[in-house]
Amino acid sequence: MRDLIGYGENPPVVTWPNGAKVAISMVINYEEGAESSIEAGDESDEDVTIFGGWSSDPGRRSLMKESFFEYGSRVGIWRFLALLRDYNVPATFMACGVALERNPEAAQAIVRDGHEICAHGYKWRGTVGMTPAEELAEIRACVAAIEGVSGVRPVGWYVREGITENTRAILKDEGFLYDSNSYADDLPYFVSAGESRHLVVPYSGDTNDARFWGPGSLGTADDFFNVLKDSLDCLLIEGETVPRMMSVGVHLRIGGGPAWPWASGASWSMPVPGTTFGSPLGRKSPGGGSPTRLPPVSSNQRTKAARDDVDAGRTDSNGH
Repeated sequence: MRDLIGYGENPPVVTWPNGAKVAISMVINYEEGAESSIEAGDESDEDVTIFGGWSSDPGRRSLMKESFFEYGSRVGIWRFLALLRDYNVPATFMACGVALERNPEAAQAIVRDGHEICAHGYKWRGTVGMTPAEELAEIRACVAAIEGVSGVRPVGWYVREGITENTRAILKDEGFLYDSNSYADDLPYFVSAGESRHLVVPYSGDTNDARFWGPGSLGTADDFFNVLKDSLDCLLIEGETVPRMMSVGVHLRIGGGPAWPWASGASWSMPVPGTTFGSPLGRKSPGGGSPTRLPPVSSNQRTKAARDDVDAGRTDSNGH
């Protein structure tokens, strides 16, 4: 039965590290190379690009479609890893098994820098409609692929297009600690999975760069910056009485472009009392220092201040 009540008016007063009011879960989606692809033996190419659906001969490869995904694994992954190092921010990489198999160097760099890898399916596909046996095979294939190239066994699960009624019981049996196939709350919560409890760490479709991809989407890095800032402002106020969690989702082929990391980098550049970055595994910032925090100023102030900082950096490096 669906739970439409949740915590209601009595959410738990959780304790985040350093007494933070808001725990920020930074999620990087790594799907490139695991999408539907004729080159990989699928019946058709993935039909989602920056321009929405892209008509092509359904029986032939679309090198143009493939190139949108290739950008994420060729460029976006390294841009984000460098940015996370620069700002000392730990992240969870929701990675498909095939994607990491096709770029082992990236898989090893994610682990080297101290980030978590959450299993995102073997291929970038949903499990809805699968039998329990098929779903178990998909989960095991994903785990084997990730562990094989990274040396780390994932304990979190998030799959495209959702899970089935059987997923969480299978995950418990396979030793997983949590899944993120939920948009239902601003705090983690437990559900029944077979005879035991299972942890759900909610994801977000609101503070997610997928909103900026495709026809009719929001358009600029400033828009994304302000969505993140406004969400954090609200959660910091609520966090005065009940600590909250904020999940931020980005994709290598979207947020990994040159304009978008500015929004994330500006958000990480100065400390904000009351926030902390972390992963469901409780990993600290990869640099070993205090987690980076965000500044509590108004939208216009933050945008201008961050842009001034960026402009000053350009002046210093370019000499004019």
